[in-house]
Amino acid sequence: MLIIQKNDTGSADQRYLAGRQSTMVSIVVNIVLTTLQIITGLFSGSQALVADGVHSLSDLVADFVVLFAARQSRNPADADHQYGHQRFETAASLALGGALLAVGIGMLISAFFKLQAPTVPQVHLAALWVALATLVSKEILFRYMLGVAERVRSSMLVANAWHARSDAVSSLVVALGIAGNLLGFPLLDPIAALIVGLMIVRTGAVFFWRALNDLMDKAVSEEESQAIRRTLLDTPGVFGVHDLRTRKMGDLTIVDVHLELDGRQTVTEGHAIATLARRRVMEQHHVLDVMTHVDPVEPDAAAESADVR
Repeated sequence: MLIIQKNDTGSADQRYLAGRQSTMVSIVVNIVLTTLQIITGLFSGSQALVADGVHSLSDLVADFVVLFAARQSRNPADADHQYGHQRFETAASLALGGALLAVGIGMLISAFFKLQAPTVPQVHLAALWVALATLVSKEILFRYMLGVAERVRSSMLVANAWHARSDAVSSLVVALGIAGNLLGFPLLDPIAALIVGLMIVRTGAVFFWRALNDLMDKAVSEEESQAIRRTLLDTPGVFGVHDLRTRKMGDLTIVDVHLELDGRQTVTEGHAIATLARRRVMEQHHVLDVMTHVDPVEPDAAAESADVR
């Protein structure tokens, strides 16, 4: 039984540098927006804008969590973490989901009590302009961060990008609520804050649940599993594959599999075929490790298995 560990230092460095750059851009944007939203929201009397500012503040916390996790996940394997530190990214996604849940619940409680107030004052027009500026900024930030995340194939960066998109959507709701308040419907401002809270809670729950599943060794999708199986079966000398198992390790996958080889071959020949099969999987799929077990089969059974395949 042999293990080949994928060593793609260049790719890891590219992921880290791209993630750090996009996250630093997000930090700068969120610092500006948080300050602008909260100050304007307080002076204009818009609870929805203040809530959106708190949401942007949670983004700042999330950005620093992402930077920390990205740095930690680059650490090489050691005696205590023999498969590396890729799950730091999954843990960061779990933390992001938890932070979103906490922020969303807090906003729901605040908006609920605001709706119970006997009167809701009209907000200042400045709140609408800030909400619209935030909407445009967050949408641009989302598209930029998602492009980087998909290029380097990082689920943590994807989660952070969609966090920015949730901000853009919430800013749209806030802008509509403020506009309604200015048009003579004062309750629309706290109602907008309530809707934003619900959206944040939903987004946080999704991220939290997905990260929790990955930490519990969730398998890859059936499509990806079948693709790995086909790569193994297409390797010359492999007559069958069984007991194929996968589990997530951050953005990568660990594969365990039994390969059926011709029992007449020498150990050296069988080893060469198994090595080739593993290398093909490592090159064609997003895989960290492949663990193989070689099962010898009779020549007739091997030929029959190959005909069926």
